[in-house]
Amino acid sequence: MGGRMNRTTFRLAILAGLVFLCSLFAIGAQWAPFSHAAHPVAFAGMRGVPGAALFNGMVFVLPGLLLVLGGGRLRAALPVQTRWQPRIGATLLMLSAMAFAAQGLLPLDPEDIDAGTSSLHATAWTVWWIAFATGAVLYARASLVEHLVAVGAVLLVLLITLFGREWMPAGIAQRVAFSVWFGWFVYAAWCERR
Repeated sequence: MGGRMNRTTFRLAILAGLVFLCSLFAIGAQWAPFSHAAHPVAFAGMRGVPGAALFNGMVFVLPGLLLVLGGGRLRAALPVQTRWQPRIGATLLMLSAMAFAAQGLLPLDPEDIDAGTSSLHATAWTVWWIAFATGAVLYARASLVEHLVAVGAVLLVLLITLFGREWMPAGIAQRVAFSVWFGWFVYAAWCERR
């Protein structure tokens, strides 16, 4: 069963990333003012934007839920004698995926960008990267390479999320951070698959 579970986890991670990327570009292209370089991902899912519910569902909610399932499978695949750190790490990775999905359920409100669902969206975004930063490092357990990949992914997400706007357009920075997050999940699932 372990091999089948690990293959399924790997497929869930790949599927989540593909759904995110394809939906981001295909559905995002339906709204002309949407710029991948200038706008955050959630811009095309703001209240009042045509197709916002579909965009939020396909870009945030579905990929997030797929990774919640994947994170649960990563946790379930841990051997019984595993230390507490990877177990808590896997739980935090699931929280990160839930927070990613929540961004689609709490769309930005262009009429009230600093309060209401906009502030809840920002909170979900913050929980997304904090839970990932902690969870990935705690989860990596098998080898020095896995630890280095986890630390590298976390540092990259943190640097781009917090300071990326200094080096690149804000929209590009956010997309790179999300892509690194998806990529780390794929890598973690691949490591479990072996």
